[in-house]
Amino acid sequence: MENSPEEESEPSSGIGKRRDQAQTRGSVAYQARRREIALAAGAVFYEKGYADTTISDIAECLEIDRATLYYYFTNKQDIFDDVVRDVAEADVAFAEQVQSGSEAPLTKLRMIITGLMSSYGEHYPLLYVYVRENLAAVGDDRSVWSEHMKRVNRRYDTAVTAVVQEGLDDGTIRPLASARVLAFGVIGMVGWTNRWFVPDRSPEDAASIGTAYAEMVVQGLASSPQAER
Repeated sequence: MENSPEEESEPSSGIGKRRDQAQTRGSVAYQARRREIALAAGAVFYEKGYADTTISDIAECLEIDRATLYYYFTNKQDIFDDVVRDVAEADVAFAEQVQSGSEAPLTKLRMIITGLMSSYGEHYPLLYVYVRENLAAVGDDRSVWSEHMKRVNRRYDTAVTAVVQEGLDDGTIRPLASARVLAFGVIGMVGWTNRWFVPDRSPEDAASIGTAYAEMVVQGLASSPQAER
């Protein structure tokens, strides 16, 4: 993510102090409004790209003034980073929970695929914006966030790879390639939906797509019809 050519700064007033106080109190209404703003911003990021999106663009989309927006977020970076981090970490926690469970490997793979696709739909388009961004290209001011997100990505990859390896080891998954190649293929297949899936326009919802993809993967990898049991 490159820095915006017209990065806008917070107005010099007491708004930062008010925002800090509101975040500390953490009221349900305040957090809900932050979430609403983040989702609206995600649509702008998706359309214009992170680098070309300004605070003014987001405020215009929400039909509010910039001062109101600054009451909830410091800048566009704050909007994107905080919310995407929370969602990505939740997806990793789910994948790791599935990976450590007692279900059969193919059942775990099914759960991971449907869970990831459902997350893409539920948080649309924030995760798709994140998928399209290059963490290696962020500025120094965001290097801590970037390194954290790279670790989050690696944890997700590791969890899915471990599930596939478990299936290779017990013979329920056909050895078509290494666990890493198969896992990355699964993750990439779901991630590629960023090129065409728009919830309001798609004839299929995210859950249906996830179920179809899971079935396709499981049937393609299963060593026998009983492998998932």
